[in-house]
Amino acid sequence: MDTFYLVAVIVLILLALSDLVVGVANDAVNFLNSSIGSKVAPRHWILLVASLGVLIGSFFSSGMMEVARKGVFYPQNFYMSEIMVIFLAVMLTDVIVLDFFNTFGMPTSTTVSLVFELLGAGVAVSIFKILGNDESLSNIGNYINSGKALAIISGILVSVVVAFITGMVVQYIARFLFTFNYKKSINYVGSIWGGIALTAITYFIVMKGVQGSSLFSDGVMSYIQEHTLRILLYSFLIWGAIFQILISVFKLNILRFIVLMGTFALALSFAGNDLVNFIGVSMAGLKSFQVHLANPGIAPDQLLMTDLAGPVTTNFLYLFIAGLVMVITLWTSRKSRSVTETEVGLARQDSGMERFGSTQFSRTVVRIVRNFSSNANRFMPRAVSSFVEKRFDTSKAPKYKDQNNAPAFDLIRASVNLVVASILISSATSLKLPLSTTYVTFMVAMGTSLSDKAWGRESAVYRITGVLTVIGGWFFTAFIAFTLAFAIAAALFYGKIPAFIIILAIAVALLIKSNLMHKKKTNAAKADNETISTDDGIVRKCTNEVSKSLKDVLKTFTKTIEGLTNEDRKTLKQVNQDVEELNAEAKKLKYNAYSVLKQLEADSIETGHYYIQVIDYLREIAHSLTFVSGPSLLHIENQHKGLIKTQAAELKEISENISEFFDDIMRMVKENDYSGVMDTIKKQQEILEIVNTARKKQVKRIKQNETGTRNSVLYLGLLNEIKNIMLHTVNLLKAQRDFILNNVD
Repeated sequence: MDTFYLVAVIVLILLALSDLVVGVANDAVNFLNSSIGSKVAPRHWILLVASLGVLIGSFFSSGMMEVARKGVFYPQNFYMSEIMVIFLAVMLTDVIVLDFFNTFGMPTSTTVSLVFELLGAGVAVSIFKILGNDESLSNIGNYINSGKALAIISGILVSVVVAFITGMVVQYIARFLFTFNYKKSINYVGSIWGGIALTAITYFIVMKGVQGSSLFSDGVMSYIQEHTLRILLYSFLIWGAIFQILISVFKLNILRFIVLMGTFALALSFAGNDLVNFIGVSMAGLKSFQVHLANPGIAPDQLLMTDLAGPVTTNFLYLFIAGLVMVITLWTSRKSRSVTETEVGLARQDSGMERFGSTQFSRTVVRIVRNFSSNANRFMPRAVSSFVEKRFDTSKAPKYKDQNNAPAFDLIRASVNLVVASILISSATSLKLPLSTTYVTFMVAMGTSLSDKAWGRESAVYRITGVLTVIGGWFFTAFIAFTLAFAIAAALFYGKIPAFIIILAIAVALLIKSNLMHKKKTNAAKADNETISTDDGIVRKCTNEVSKSLKDVLKTFTKTIEGLTNEDRKTLKQVNQDVEELNAEAKKLKYNAYSVLKQLEADSIETGHYYIQVIDYLREIAHSLTFVSGPSLLHIENQHKGLIKTQAAELKEISENISEFFDDIMRMVKENDYSGVMDTIKKQQEILEIVNTARKKQVKRIKQNETGTRNSVLYLGLLNEIKNIMLHTVNLLKAQRDFILNNVD
């Protein structure tokens, strides 16, 4: 049995290392989004500053480890065998849940996931323990600290609202003072803003970053708390004087320093407070095993974990290793970039391709807000309204030639994000209120973006949908963390070693699959976002996109006909997913057309016209394909009669001809040789004649009652959409030819 617990501890440590990787990938958004979004410095300098904060902060986390041991349940009432079930269930769940959110680029709270995993596993083991002892379930309060869970839930609700409103108000004031052309006004009030910002950040480092650290005595922390106002005043005066000198004498942009300092502070806080979320449970498991070894005469199912309820100290070597792993992950993780891009995308100043769609709720919210704003403006004096509009005139913002590399927002908003988040988090810490760093930083960023006119009429509905999706994900985190931890704990409690092996294997398989999925998605996004500066490069990229789209159209069409003929439901379901992706890709090309046209040279107006035509025809082809695959799947799903032999033979003939037709077109597009366009048009007419013949035969079959109503509706619908696909494809070929030839000329 000792061997099993030794293996369990080793697994806990390995899971801790994995959790560090997936945890940092998710929480990196908290301290990177403002720097990366504003492009305050090259990415490697931003990561260097953040790495320094993470490494230093890891040494301040020792005092926070007690959360994992005794923050949610009472360890003195559990035996060693029971406590190890809880810890294993928590770590397995944590790795799976966080990696799931990272894969889809959704920021979530590692604190909330840990607390609800501890709660779920703790409740499961407590219930089984109570039932085994013939106790009443009302005694569960002897094992679980339910007040902690309620405090976390209330903290979520309050922090979401307060952070959003505070960020919105402060950003409005800051933008009113500095405007979008802040380089002039920064000379007059920059030192005051800098003094406030750095005072807040300094206080944040002390209250949130080092409070609870074993490196500082209680006397030092007591002195800080007793003289807080004096420290804040001195800090403001000193920083204000320093910034005034930097502005007046050295002509430096102090906003860069503020943003980088804020990044350092949040990174330090993250490591100092959230490190427990990744290694706290594993360290508690190691401590439990050490207690077991110190009491060899007591069986694991008889040894109470009273020692876990005592003071907590953590070896500095473990903290250093954990900090090092986090730093390495920060530099190498692709998933951390995906999560960061989600928040930056929702906060960026300009509109463009939005990741999220619109919903009825988001449309209603935007409509209500616009109506309220219009009515409010009627009662505002014209002079006041005009003055405010000038202060928020976005046309005064700096212009960038390369829009692909332009900042998502400026340094004023970045500094507000960091300062407001610092003040809110440090204030909550001083009041000992539960708070999630993720929730605060995200909602502050959303509030500042709304106030900064980033949510304009072109993007508001999509941004609101995105914010609601992320917030919904937070509550989903709590639910899934509790439920999954409960289920895994139950399996481990009753299944013992076999259940442990099976669950561990499933967790590893899920991690491998999610990483492969994310790698594929990242590579596709990298190809889409490739920056090309010459007309030739743009033409080459567009040609590749058309070739790929045509290849996908042919593949999905052929598989649809095969699936329908063979009544293969599985194939048709896969084809429908492929068609959805094809439509999404065509939609993305449509949205990116604006960017492509801006990159083309000034004399390429005619070229741009043909490119728009190409994209429009691709959209039409994808749309027609939807009405081929969708009805085919629905027909088979509803268990209707399949195609008769003559229909299958006709569709097979059409499919073979279309395959040859598309092969010729793809060859021309690939080789940029359009000498065979007239031959392709003749081929199109031949196929259309075959389609017309098939339609006539179907009408004859209907009159002779050879096919039923549903079969006839499906078949005639397919023939009609095939005709549309043929017409749009030839038009696309012509537009692509003109697009290429005009660029060659």
